[in-house]
Amino acid sequence: MTLAARRAFALLVLLAGGVLATGCALVVKGEAKTDVAPAAGPVKVIYHVSEGGDQATNALRNIRNHLSADPTAKISVVTHANGIDFLLDGAKDKSGNDYVSNVQELVKRGVDFRLCRLTLERRVIDPKRVIEEAKLVPSGVAEVARLQAREGYVYLKP
Repeated sequence: MTLAARRAFALLVLLAGGVLATGCALVVKGEAKTDVAPAAGPVKVIYHVSEGGDQATNALRNIRNHLSADPTAKISVVTHANGIDFLLDGAKDKSGNDYVSNVQELVKRGVDFRLCRLTLERRVIDPKRVIEEAKLVPSGVAEVARLQAREGYVYLKP
């Protein structure tokens, strides 16, 4: 490698290091500082539930923890397939506890729950069985895509 090529490579490495360093946090007097400006408004998050009771239980716990760390987060739970089951009247977890009380607590904290109408139709479930805290959407997967693409939500799958 020629001297000019080595110098160009060294400059490239220095520049790349500077670019990479711009996202790093600094600790100044016990406080984390970053040069990345925070986004305006609350963080918007989709919790996607499609696998049934265990996943629903994990999601509800994760959401409570999330709101404890960031009470301003805007959280939407989008359900389809077996993930809708915890939003049906009388649904209970493995310990025999009603899901509805946990859902009601989170609704009071600003969380909204969305349930796939297509799943109800395909599984022949009467929409009257859906708890009142849940809102029907035409398609759970389409709702996830819409929230991400058009409303800036980030995606989490517990």
